[in-house]
Amino acid sequence: MPDISIERQEDGNKARYIATVDGVVGIGELTISKANDHLIIADHTETPQAMRGMGVGTALARRLVQDARAADQKVIPLCPFVKSFAQRHPAEVVGVID
Repeated sequence: MPDISIERQEDGNKARYIATVDGVVGIGELTISKANDHLIIADHTETPQAMRGMGVGTALARRLVQDARAADQKVIPLCPFVKSFAQRHPAEVVGVID
């Protein structure tokens, strides 16, 4: 498994998680919108072809869930990838993803 670094950037009611992998060109990204203090919307997840199969999307979704849990927030998964992650890993998202 590659070493995946994830950083969160915020801009008002929008935020994004950016993933990088040493030696791989490009970034993976998961964008969110803040509906209110307790509800966020997972909008979109994208990884470049060079990162496919490395678990970057899953790492981004896990970080989103961890941060939401720590902030006592719920996530609405409009993004198909995050929705699929929640279905594949229900024990990880209990109480976080609606």
